[in-house]
Amino acid sequence: MTSLLPLKRTPLVINNQRYDYLDLTQLLPREQLQKIPFCLRVLLENVALRSPQTLPQFLLMLEGAAEKGEVAFYPDRLMFHDTTCLPALADFAAMRDLTTELGGDAGAINPRIPAVLTIDHSVIVESYASSSALEDNLQFDFRRNAERYRFIRWAEKSLNNFRVIPPGTGIIHLMNLEAIAEVVTVDETAPVPLLHADCMIATDSHTPMINALGILGWGVGGLEGQAALVGEPVTLSFPDVIGISVSGSLSHDVSDSDLALHITRLLRETGVVGKFVEFTGPALSAMSVESRATIANMAPEYGATVVFFPYDERSAEYVALTGRTEVKQSLINSYMQAQNLWRTADDVQPAFSQLIEIDLSAIEPSMAGPVNPHQQIPLGQAASSFEETLLPQTKDRRWQHPAYPEPIRQGAVAIAAITSCTTTANPWLIIQAALFARNAARAGLKPKPWVKTSFSPGSRAVTDYLAEAGLLAFLEKVGFDVTGYGCMTCIGSSGALQPAMETMVNEGLQAVCVLSGNRNFPRRVNPSLGHGYLTSPALVIAWAIAGHMSHDLVNDPLGTDTEGRAVTMRELMPAREEVEMWLKRVVKREHYVKRRDIIWQGTPHWQQIVAPGSMHYPWEPASTYLRRPGYLERLPRDPTAPLSLSGAHPFLWLGDDVTTDHISPAGAIPASSLAGQWLLEHHEDPADLNLYSTRRSNHEVMVRGAFTNKSLSNRLLAPEERGGGGRAWDAKHTHILSAYEAAQSWLQEGGSPLVIFAGERYGAGSSRDWAAKAQALLGIKAVVACSFERIHRTNLIGMGILPIHIDPAVAAQLPDMVGTEEIDFIGLETLQPGAVPLLMRIRRDDALLGKFSLTLTLDSHQELRYLQHGGILPYVIQQTLKH
Repeated sequence: MTSLLPLKRTPLVINNQRYDYLDLTQLLPREQLQKIPFCLRVLLENVALRSPQTLPQFLLMLEGAAEKGEVAFYPDRLMFHDTTCLPALADFAAMRDLTTELGGDAGAINPRIPAVLTIDHSVIVESYASSSALEDNLQFDFRRNAERYRFIRWAEKSLNNFRVIPPGTGIIHLMNLEAIAEVVTVDETAPVPLLHADCMIATDSHTPMINALGILGWGVGGLEGQAALVGEPVTLSFPDVIGISVSGSLSHDVSDSDLALHITRLLRETGVVGKFVEFTGPALSAMSVESRATIANMAPEYGATVVFFPYDERSAEYVALTGRTEVKQSLINSYMQAQNLWRTADDVQPAFSQLIEIDLSAIEPSMAGPVNPHQQIPLGQAASSFEETLLPQTKDRRWQHPAYPEPIRQGAVAIAAITSCTTTANPWLIIQAALFARNAARAGLKPKPWVKTSFSPGSRAVTDYLAEAGLLAFLEKVGFDVTGYGCMTCIGSSGALQPAMETMVNEGLQAVCVLSGNRNFPRRVNPSLGHGYLTSPALVIAWAIAGHMSHDLVNDPLGTDTEGRAVTMRELMPAREEVEMWLKRVVKREHYVKRRDIIWQGTPHWQQIVAPGSMHYPWEPASTYLRRPGYLERLPRDPTAPLSLSGAHPFLWLGDDVTTDHISPAGAIPASSLAGQWLLEHHEDPADLNLYSTRRSNHEVMVRGAFTNKSLSNRLLAPEERGGGGRAWDAKHTHILSAYEAAQSWLQEGGSPLVIFAGERYGAGSSRDWAAKAQALLGIKAVVACSFERIHRTNLIGMGILPIHIDPAVAAQLPDMVGTEEIDFIGLETLQPGAVPLLMRIRRDDALLGKFSLTLTLDSHQELRYLQHGGILPYVIQQTLKH
């Protein structure tokens, strides 16, 4: 191993300007460095620059000479979207209040690294299939969210290192790719400007989309993001790196959406949760950054932390296309080559923990559904995949409604949405859809009248190039008018179904949604829809025209043209060569330059919002949007050590695939819900209950919505009582109540700690810190599950909740609990980083029901400290008070 002292800066002259950088060949011989995956080279540089005291151990782990332990990662920057940022800003405001109340300096609670908020999660598809839809939805958005947006304006003026990309601009990940990403960061505080690879995190699980540009970054929970903002490291276990070697080329009828869904299924089956994935192979050099982004965006759907594409010629082309200056391009290219971070087709293939071969020519047209992103199915099997979910007695039901000219069958497509960062970041897919719409419009085909259609691009550059080419008009002709620049349908902001469809759903119709997004969990897109399918934008249009999932899209005609001739989907689909001809013609650098210049300005609606800055936020007692967080009201002055948990009670016993959508409330707030009733009692207009995502700075609303997803079933209840949501016994075991009401009864009886039991993949889905915050407010102290998704596990630790692993074989031996049992966890007193064995003792009426082996794994001393302090936020405040 090369001597580590001294770590000299190496000069690099670019455009007659001298810079320094830390040459990695000081640390490892070039021949050895080239065998290391590119993502680990970036991580190595970060460790060497930011935590050099840990570098010797990191190099030993890199060489396989030491056991894989913890790594401290210090990001250069952080990005938020409003769903996670608003609660984070409320936490910052509350932490300033508490720091002052405890005698500390509130000014110390301030971001120490640059943070950018992209407001993309609030706009709802209420108006659609109309030329006024975009403006209508913006008007709704600003009227309902005026208080939230004033709060953001306050934060802009009151916090350092904080900037905002306003509503109506684009989606966080596309803004990152197109405009924010540095690729190479220049540290101007050094005596000579210091260059290093851009490293970042964002509070959204799909952040690995930025890995498509050779940037190391991943998604974290809002709590972990807040800790990073005040200078704490993001800790992780030294990662395994799985290599994906791609060869061949996609067939003429296969899209990047098919490729992304294929990889999602393959890697979910392989098991890559918590691992890094890096692409390599002979076909990689021909793959555009936009194609790479479509794949990397799906990382949380197969559980990978990072999905890395090394920087290369395609990356440099994208940097030029998206409007970076020639000076910036030169700096990036020179540095990446000098630092051995530029990949060429002739490079030696790095040594991976495992290598998976993918022949692109073997991939077929497909979809994913009916309830999970990894459920890839051939396109021709869509109908059977849906029918298999129906009870025999319901399959043949028909509905008639005067609003519709033909009978409605099971599997009617209620929502068809071209949406999300996954595919609207990919011009190839969008142009293919626009050309498909052109061909459909020329044939006189339109979506069925019961389908709610929408188009929500990830960036205004998308509509710039579509409009200039005359292609946007064709999408509008088939009902896919622009509804907004935000996540919209993909995150559940789909708005209401058509009233007639809603009526039929209430009568038993199993309707479906089809979207070009990244998630299709039951009732995520819309609380009335338990089935969803992911597919390409062009096929979204095709399904809107078909109108029913029972349609054979491969073989049956979509309809008849103006001359009465049957028209199939394949006839309407443009050839690959035509798509690529249009792609070269219409996507231009000037579209991105134009948008980069105005990214921070916002619409006139945004520019009219003003708010004064101040050290402390002036909370409004009557506000139904912004409340001082309840989970910070009882802050301990000192950490709890040693940890212990005894006399706990089982609260919920859930199954596999409990997502953050199931745990934390999502979508529209029903007036009949506990959250809706609270809002109405506090004089909210029934028409403005809004989305749960817009109320995430109000703990009163959020905790009342926890575990209300109708798909949940609590095994602690009798079989006939289990379904319909996460209901539970009250503390006296006399009534079955909502999770919130049951938890309140336990709190009123003295606050006995509560435990949740679950199966595999607990906490999959979006990086919602409220999935952990709600559990903490309910009094949950531990979750015992067969496996956890990475971000939710860290969010649980961030709220002081123990994520405890139980082997499936041991879980199968658990007694039939009913909720009256008492549970003790033995072994927490000696908790240390690594896998610590625990013993769980279950008693009922003083009778021992059994002892069961468990494991609590902590990735770092930092996670241990968070648990000992009761969570990240108390830890941050207590550290602030010490300085």
